[in-house]
Amino acid sequence: MKPLTLEPGEFTYTRSVQFAETDLAGIVHFSAYFRYMEEAEHALWRAVGLSVAGDRLHWPRVAAYCDYTNPLRFEDEITVKVRAGFGRRRIQYGFEIRRADTVAATGAITSVCTRANAAGTLESIEIPQELVARLRGALR
Repeated sequence: MKPLTLEPGEFTYTRSVQFAETDLAGIVHFSAYFRYMEEAEHALWRAVGLSVAGDRLHWPRVAAYCDYTNPLRFEDEITVKVRAGFGRRRIQYGFEIRRADTVAATGAITSVCTRANAAGTLESIEIPQELVARLRGALR
């Protein structure tokens, strides 16, 4: 799958690292970074009055990756910057996770817009343009 071009502008989500997200060494477990990315995606949608679980649309993930560059620890305040690229049927999000001025990780998630057919099987559909316009509006 060819990567989409991420549009200018970004959305920023801020949170603190919770103790349960760390391992025995006190470092954030690798899997938590995907949760941070997904939380930031959902915050972007909420910022424009939408929900990823609304309007009978489904957004299965078709690709995800994360590059880890610096560890995060319990009670670190982090920011997750979200950018997005829009195709006809998919959205690709780019993420940068920071602690102050230090980049802790970068990553991407690609989701496809789908709707369940009469048999209950998900079929990809074109993303409604109103949805794209609203999400673009939150990327400053």
